[in-house]
Amino acid sequence: MSGHEHDHDHPREYEHPTGLKGVLQDILVPHSHHAADSVDDAVESNRAGIRALKISLVVLGVTTLLQAAVVAISGSAALLADTIHNFSDALTAVPLWVAFVLGRRAATRRYTFGFGRAEDLAGLFIILVVAVSAVIAAWRSIDRLLHPQPLENLWWVLAAGVIGFAGNEAVAIYRIRVGTQVGSAALVADGVHARADGFTSLAVVLGTIGVLLGFPLADPIIGLTISAAILVLLVGTVRRIGRRLMDGIESIYVERAEAALVGTAGVRAVHELKLRWVGHRMQGSARLTVGDGALSELEGIARQAHHSLEHTLPNLDVFDIRLRSKAPKPHPH
Repeated sequence: MSGHEHDHDHPREYEHPTGLKGVLQDILVPHSHHAADSVDDAVESNRAGIRALKISLVVLGVTTLLQAAVVAISGSAALLADTIHNFSDALTAVPLWVAFVLGRRAATRRYTFGFGRAEDLAGLFIILVVAVSAVIAAWRSIDRLLHPQPLENLWWVLAAGVIGFAGNEAVAIYRIRVGTQVGSAALVADGVHARADGFTSLAVVLGTIGVLLGFPLADPIIGLTISAAILVLLVGTVRRIGRRLMDGIESIYVERAEAALVGTAGVRAVHELKLRWVGHRMQGSARLTVGDGALSELEGIARQAHHSLEHTLPNLDVFDIRLRSKAPKPHPH
């Protein structure tokens, strides 16, 4: 990019895969680069996140209870696996809720950066809960493979699978949309988890159809498939949460910040640009090279640069700007 110096190149972290992998990513792990869609007030973004968690908790709770009732009368291992995942998905709303509440607290002398990191720690808890639930469901399915049991009320199992898909997909759409708007990787990850559970509910339907067609082992086999699919999908979630804990950020935000700063009148170069997520809010700093001028003029450049950044990155809370004056080169005689 002309007009400023790069200390290093920023890789394109959002190069989209092609083929089947690209299709699956579009379905299961959607993302958005539209910063203008973000909620630009910290208090309102917390409220939006908590509201999303409350609503999704109720929807998934009802879905889980309906499926559990069918498990009790059918004995389906695949449906049990799906019900366990739905229950764990509902539970993951609790630590996220706590994290959003903590994020409202003001910084203290011990936690001088505030409590936004609680949200990323909640993301780690989500990963652990999902992994444990997948292992439990897999163990139950293996037990059914070794000790087959007849299934009953298969049409109820089919209905429960459809209910599971509908409930999870509704929650997934809502969580991902709100998580993208407020910039919460943990909430988006929880939405992706709900979407994965929705597709595993459809897998339950397929397993039940297999049993109806005379293949009784289809039920536990589908249960194992569900568990394996959830573990595979966890890889992307681990990567996303881990990047935030390591102060990593998507390159598109760095590029937008660079463009906003270098486009500010009076700014000649941008150096040492740093951005990081703290929960679903951003912090950062940069050193700007400007020309010589009066103190009031330089302060005006800094204010304008900060205003441009806030407009470009609505999630930005704190940004430290340092100015370095550079005298204009004399014209040759």
